[in-house]
Amino acid sequence: MLKLYNTLSRQKQEFVPLEAGKVRMYVCGMTVYDLCHLGHARVMVVFDMVSRWLRASGYDVTYVRNITDIDDKIIRRASENGESIRALTDRFIKAMHEDADALGVLRPSHEPRATEYVPQMLDMIQRLQTNGYAYVAANRDVCYAVRKFKGYGKLSGKSLEDLRAGERVDVAEGKDDPLDFVLWKHGKTDEPTEVQYDSPWGKGRPGWHIECSAMSTDLLGEQFDIHGGGADLQFPHHENEIAQSEGARGVDICGDGSHTHSFVNYWMHNGFVRVDDEKMSKSLGNFFTIREVLQKYDPEVVRFFILRAHYRSPLNYSDAHLDDARVALTRLYTTLKNVPPIASEIDWQNAYAQRMQQVMNDDFNTPEALAVLFELATEVNRTGDAALSGLLRALAGVVGLLQREPKEFLQGAAVEGGLSDAAIEELIQARLDARKNKNFAESDRIRDELKAAGVVLEDKPGGTTEWRRA
Repeated sequence: MLKLYNTLSRQKQEFVPLEAGKVRMYVCGMTVYDLCHLGHARVMVVFDMVSRWLRASGYDVTYVRNITDIDDKIIRRASENGESIRALTDRFIKAMHEDADALGVLRPSHEPRATEYVPQMLDMIQRLQTNGYAYVAANRDVCYAVRKFKGYGKLSGKSLEDLRAGERVDVAEGKDDPLDFVLWKHGKTDEPTEVQYDSPWGKGRPGWHIECSAMSTDLLGEQFDIHGGGADLQFPHHENEIAQSEGARGVDICGDGSHTHSFVNYWMHNGFVRVDDEKMSKSLGNFFTIREVLQKYDPEVVRFFILRAHYRSPLNYSDAHLDDARVALTRLYTTLKNVPPIASEIDWQNAYAQRMQQVMNDDFNTPEALAVLFELATEVNRTGDAALSGLLRALAGVVGLLQREPKEFLQGAAVEGGLSDAAIEELIQARLDARKNKNFAESDRIRDELKAAGVVLEDKPGGTTEWRRA
């Protein structure tokens, strides 16, 4: 039985879907005004892993991950660039997909863009107004009256007295209460027509929080199983989603989420990526884009590095940790190279498969799951059993690893300024010729040149037959 940590109840709970055999999951995606950074990579990889495991466990999964393509930052960046908002967002959505594909992240079942769901947002805001949770502020924004929703704070575990306007809460003039948040922003004369939508309250555009409530309920229903995202979204974004979604339905629940009318049954939040013990973020200027990291490291190494930490734990970024991840992944691929696997379905009665199942069903414990893979690799190396090698590849595939040909990973792609495959092969042949002519000094010189270039040779009695990049 799968158990997962529910942020709402603050404990591990057995996972029981609303509909037997089916899982409906929503994850907050990217705001597309810039390239994705490693924090975004973690969200994508973590919930890709979750959806893969749910499917491997026999569930029919509907996975929704949204795209925020209307936002103050997007409007500002498009204006700075002198381009349309659509041109900007299309460009960065394309870049996001390229990054996700490189990391082995499967596309979600649905990837709605906020701009496609404005009618649903307007409908939800009108229902909130009818139910007494929304009001028109003095500045003509439509705001949510937080104190009218008695269950507010149940996700973050804070009382209204403790809560302060969060990092992304818009504290605008004219609100009845500083904690109230904007549902609909009244249009400004200097904003482009692209973000001026008709509404019962005049031209304007939606606030950030309402989009996820509208898109998730439209695609998954008024109740669904799992809602995920980064830990930074717990408050205020996810707290506000609950208030909006339950308020629009006329439901105000103060309990632990077990009530049959709650918006979401299980809330999952992945931990921060940290650099020098500080959260990686654009505001701090200590972030690395995915593309910057992939200039130095194979994408599968980055995926392995992310999965090596439990999804709820902090992930400490450093070149040393990525170097270590590369060495570890190389060990697994070397096993597959030395003992070519026999492709087969996973035998879940096998002791290694059962152990993998046990740890993954314990709140998606990927560090222990990777430990199982290394134990199995040791057994494959000891026995030379091709069937076990096939099991190693299949179990790793459940979390999106070890699906390439070993030679492709081990030889990898040349880094900028490094030796090409053809140059390496030419040097290897020159070394073989030198050895054949008993010019061992030249042979050693070429070997050292290759080593300095990060190329490891595997000498065998018949000569150098294999090489890999370090």
